[in-house]
Amino acid sequence: MNYRERLAAIREQMKEQGISAYIIPSADPHISEYLPDRYKCIYFASGFTGSAGTLVITADFAGLWTDARYFVQAVEQLQDSGYELVKLQVQQAPEYIQWLAERLKAGEVVAFDAKLISVQLAQLLEQELSPVGIRIASHHDLLEPVWHDRPALPAAPAYLLDESVTGKSFPEKLTELRAVLRKQRADYHLISSLDDMAWLFNMRGSDVKCNPVVLSFALISQDKAVLFIEQDKLKEEEKLALEGFGVELQPYEEVERVLAELEACSILIDPKRTCFALYKVLAPSVKVVQNTNPTTFFKAIKNEVEIANTRKTMVKDGVAVTRFFKWLDENIGSARITEISVAEKLLEFRAAQEGFVGESFDTIAGYKAHGALPHYKATPESDVELQADGLFLLDSGGQYTTGTTDITRVISLGNLTEEEKTDYTLVLRGTIDGSTARFPKGTRGYQIDAITRKPLWDHARNYGHGTGHGVGFFLNVHEGPHVFNATPTPIDIEPGMITSVEPGLYRPEQYGIRIENLVLTVPDVVNDFAAFYTFETLTIALIDTAPVKKELLEPYHINWLNRYNQLVVEKLSPYLSAEESAWLQEKAKPV
Repeated sequence: MNYRERLAAIREQMKEQGISAYIIPSADPHISEYLPDRYKCIYFASGFTGSAGTLVITADFAGLWTDARYFVQAVEQLQDSGYELVKLQVQQAPEYIQWLAERLKAGEVVAFDAKLISVQLAQLLEQELSPVGIRIASHHDLLEPVWHDRPALPAAPAYLLDESVTGKSFPEKLTELRAVLRKQRADYHLISSLDDMAWLFNMRGSDVKCNPVVLSFALISQDKAVLFIEQDKLKEEEKLALEGFGVELQPYEEVERVLAELEACSILIDPKRTCFALYKVLAPSVKVVQNTNPTTFFKAIKNEVEIANTRKTMVKDGVAVTRFFKWLDENIGSARITEISVAEKLLEFRAAQEGFVGESFDTIAGYKAHGALPHYKATPESDVELQADGLFLLDSGGQYTTGTTDITRVISLGNLTEEEKTDYTLVLRGTIDGSTARFPKGTRGYQIDAITRKPLWDHARNYGHGTGHGVGFFLNVHEGPHVFNATPTPIDIEPGMITSVEPGLYRPEQYGIRIENLVLTVPDVVNDFAAFYTFETLTIALIDTAPVKKELLEPYHINWLNRYNQLVVEKLSPYLSAEESAWLQEKAKPV
């Protein structure tokens, strides 16, 4: 069954059930960004592989709403699928709701699978559509009848991390969480989001590719902690350890039944990260407190052990990346190297490092025009050979038992144009300005975003994605609540947060540039004006100076670049061979 046939089968069910519009989000019952294969519904229905988007199907229209990161990719992947690309004006905004309100008539029905829609989104749909007479039906899974080979739920084992790695035990974290529940007057707290689960229980797994998480839920009260997880995921000693902490183990699928049995109590849920299906089963006598998961804030502020382990991890990752750069430098133009083989070779170098678990996301290896696709992933059909010419963008990361990495570098393979050099230098200026910002306590991500974009804005250039995202500790490479983008998210940037700084510039069908480091927010100065913070750059890997136009840099940019590359040499050389170290020193010469 091809994509058009699947679309026709969905429409046939819509017709039979009196549904005027059907919504398919990119989500699972945990409202995750990255999904187990069983919940890659958008890919099954349309062929689109991006990590953000929403399908909306009516009798005479089918569209994918997604943001600027995926515009070019979506046009290519939606060919002959029956779906059209609808470009979001604001990243992650549910703009299709207004579209539905304008096109449907009073009495018509909008349907979706309640397991794949957050409480917040379901309430927004109700708020926007009900006043114009459009009805909501939330119990429809129209994919199951046509997805005959749908993958089962993942069954990978789970395991517990030692406190020497996490810096804080589960009982300590639970005590902190319960204190917040008392303040918010919540008798219970349902946790659905997988990274919050992993952080709280010091538990990791591999149920989602590149994300070391475990499919599970938790229900926390002042005297109980119930973990809903498939029992065979845990070894007996790990079950005993959890039970020793007072954790009650229940089967994964029992969460709905247990929630339905609650009466005359209050429960805290995160409306952004809890599916509507679980919210709907709560009895009318249950008071729902809607707020961000407290663990989301705890998790974002790394403790001293996590920070120390992350610094060690950056050295390991830097060694792997340096060995890869040397290999590429010495083989380009003489050996056949493609985007796919590059990703494989980089993985080989990372896998040789102690504690490496896997990639933190699928490597983005974009040569020339493919670099202009911010979330490009090479396939056998799109794979191209690298030549000793032009720009090569490499965005990659690793999951280690001691931390998570995410780094983007652009490499000059030769014969650059003046425009390429100018664009590269302006992006580099943005990376430096964002990474060296000094800012008062209370500063938020959109302010850092503007600081980072200014060198590009000064030359009438811009990029369509955010400047940075939070990064977990041996957890998801995208982590909230903080983010550096244009949205005025009401989250202060605080010491202990790890965030990416990754400005870019993309010229479709020509090339793309993005230079990304991870930074740690640290205290800087306290005076009569305020407490000021700044960033410590954590990423340790050479920044290519070959494309740099020195005349576009201020003296402090030049000093920062030279000091940074020299620091890379100092930090990595003890772990490199004499030959590797000599190569790195040559490449790190001052501009």
